[in-house]
Amino acid sequence: MALNVFGRLSRFLRATFVPAALVFSFSILLTFVFILYKPGFGPGGLQRVGWQAWEPVFDSSSAYSGGNSGVGAVDEEQTVGDDWDVDWWNVTKPEGGADTASLPLDIWHPLLQHDTGLTEITIERCMWSSSMIDLCSPHSSADEDATKGKWVRVDRDLNLQAGMWHLFIYYRRTRRIDVPLITNLALLPANSPEPKPSSSAHSWNRVERSVRDGVMRAPSLFLWYEVGPTLRDIGGDGKANLITELDIVYGDGPAWYGFDKLEGGPTMEASSGPGRSNVWLTYRRGVHPPPKAEPLHMSRDGRFKIMQVADLHFSISSGACRDPAEPCPGGAYNYTSSLLGRTLDQEKPNLVVFTGDQLNGQGTVLDAKSVLAKFAREVADRKIPWAVVFGNHDDEDARETGWRSDQVKLMQGLPYSLVKAGPTDVHGVGNYVLKVLSADASRTQLLTLYFLDSGSYAKGITDWFGFWSPTEYDWIHQNQIDWFLQESAAISPIERPFVPDGAKDLAGVWARSPSPQQVAPTQRKLAKPNGLMFFHIPLPEAYDSADVDPSSGRPLDVGVSGLEGKGSASKSDGMLKKGLLAATESEHRGAGSAPEVKVVGNGHCHITENCRRISGVWMCFGGGGSYEGYGKVGFDRRFRVYDISDYGETIRTYKVLESGDRIDEMALAGKGAPAFDW
Repeated sequence: MALNVFGRLSRFLRATFVPAALVFSFSILLTFVFILYKPGFGPGGLQRVGWQAWEPVFDSSSAYSGGNSGVGAVDEEQTVGDDWDVDWWNVTKPEGGADTASLPLDIWHPLLQHDTGLTEITIERCMWSSSMIDLCSPHSSADEDATKGKWVRVDRDLNLQAGMWHLFIYYRRTRRIDVPLITNLALLPANSPEPKPSSSAHSWNRVERSVRDGVMRAPSLFLWYEVGPTLRDIGGDGKANLITELDIVYGDGPAWYGFDKLEGGPTMEASSGPGRSNVWLTYRRGVHPPPKAEPLHMSRDGRFKIMQVADLHFSISSGACRDPAEPCPGGAYNYTSSLLGRTLDQEKPNLVVFTGDQLNGQGTVLDAKSVLAKFAREVADRKIPWAVVFGNHDDEDARETGWRSDQVKLMQGLPYSLVKAGPTDVHGVGNYVLKVLSADASRTQLLTLYFLDSGSYAKGITDWFGFWSPTEYDWIHQNQIDWFLQESAAISPIERPFVPDGAKDLAGVWARSPSPQQVAPTQRKLAKPNGLMFFHIPLPEAYDSADVDPSSGRPLDVGVSGLEGKGSASKSDGMLKKGLLAATESEHRGAGSAPEVKVVGNGHCHITENCRRISGVWMCFGGGGSYEGYGKVGFDRRFRVYDISDYGETIRTYKVLESGDRIDEMALAGKGAPAFDW
C-alpha cells in the first residue's frame, strides 16, 4: 500500500516538474529583459536614419544638443501653490511640442518650425505648374541628396501674374553637422559685384537664373546666398542666424509672421505691366513659433469686451478706397489699418471677432496666404486674442491653398489666433465654441461664444464660357442647428448672478460699492451663462418687425437700416425657432424660457448697422469697417463693441465711428435692458 502511494506521488511530481520549471524560467527571463536589463543606445544614439547618408547628424556632446530646442521647448512647470499673486491663466504648463528632429525635410511647408538650415538654392523654369507632379526639379545624384538634402520646391510661382513660363525656387535642407549652411541672402542686379563675405570662412554663390526670368522687358535680378560654417562649428547660439525657410508674398502687405522681406526690391514690380502686383521673396531665420492667446477670462470685477470687425475685403494690393468721403492716398489697406489700430487702442478689447469677408475675392486674391498675413496684423501686434467666421467672399478665389479648411490652418499659424475648424460632419468650416471663464480659482464659465459658418452661395449660373455667377446666398443648415443644440445642452448651469470665490477676486468692487447689497434668494437662479453668436449672412428674421418695448411702446430697433436691400438668404432651415429659441437658459419652468443666446452678431451688409430684437433675441449688424468694401458717402466706417459686465449678466453695445465717437449705446441684456415677458 505504501509503495503504491509513493509511486503515485512520484508520477505526480514528474508530471508537474516540467511545466513548473518552464513557468519559473520564463518568469526569470521576463524579469531580466524588462527590469534588470538596461541597454544603452550604442553608437546609434548619435545618429539618425533617413534618406540622408548614415553619418552623424546630431552630436549630443556639442553645444548644439537640443533636438527640441525649437518649437515646443518649454521651461519646467512653475509651481503656484497658494500664491495669490499668480493668476491661473499665467501659469506655465508643460506642453508636448513638436520634435523638430522629426519634421520632414523633403516637403515645403512654411508653417513648420524647422530649425534645420538650407544648403543650396536654385531657380528653375517650368511649363507645368501643378505641385502634384513636379517635372521641373533640378537634377541631383544620390550622393548629393544624402549630403546636402533633396531638392524642395517653394510652391509659389514667381511669374504668377506674368512671364512666358512658371518660375519656382528650389532649395536643399539637411540635419548633418558637417555641411556648410546658408546664413545670408541678397538680391542684386546683373552687373553687381559679388557681396563681401561676413568672414573668411564664408562665401557667396549666385543662383544661375534671374528671379525675373521669362518676364519681358524686366531688368534681370539675381539671388545670392552666403554659405557659412557647419552646425558643428557654429554651436547652439549660431543656429538662430541660419536661414531656415523661404516663401513668397504677393502684393504690398507684410511678410508672414516670423518672416522678413528680402531687401533689394520685389522680384516682380507692379509697374512692370497692367494688372500686376509686387512679388516679394521672404525668408525666416531660426524658428519663430506664434505666441498663443491666454484662455479667455473676465477681469476680476467681471468685465469682458468684444470688438466686432466686419467685412475688411482685403486683397493682395493696397486697394482703392470705395465711396470715400475724402481722398485716401496710400491705398485703402493703409487707411483701414490705421483706423482699426486707433480704435483698438481706444477700446482695448479682450477679444476681436472678424465676422466674415476678410478676403475680398472677386478676382483680387491671387494668394489667400498673402492676404491672411495682413488682415489680423493690427490685432496681433497688440497681443489681443481673435476669432473668425467666414463670409461669402472669403474663398471665391480659392486656389490650391485658398479653401476655407486651408485658411483655418493658416490662421492657426498666426499669433493669438483662437480659430478652430470645427467638426467635419457639420455643414461649413469654422463651427466652434469659445468659453469665457471667471478670473477666480473656480474658472467658472460665465459667457459662451458661438461661431457658425453661414456659407457663401447655394446656387449659381454657369455660362457658355464656364464662368459661374452666384444667384442665391447660403444659410445655416439643419445639421448646424443640431450641432448648436448639442453644444448648448452640454453647458452646465451655474448659480446666477455669479459671486467670485475669494476677496482678491473682487478687486475694486467694494471700493465702488460702499454699501454692497446681498442678492436676495429670489433673485438668484440656476441657469446656463449668457451666450453670443456670430455668423456672416443674417437670418431672414433679422428683417422682421421688431419686438415692442413694454415700458415705452416703441419698437426695439436702434441704428441705421434700410439703406440697402435685404442681405439674408431666401431659404432657411429655421435657425431662429428651432435653434436660438429652443436653446433656453434652463429646463426648469420656474426659470422661464429665456433663450441662452441673447445676441447674434452679423456682417455682410456694410451700410446696415442696427440692433433689432426679434422674439427676444437681438440681431445686430456690425456695419462696414473697411475702406476696401463698399460704403456710402456720409456713412462713417465703424466697429461694433459688446461690453459685458456683472460677470456676464449685463451686455451693452455701441458703435465707434471714424472720429472715435461712440454712438447708440444701449443695454441688450441685464441692467437697463428692455424687459420681456418670457
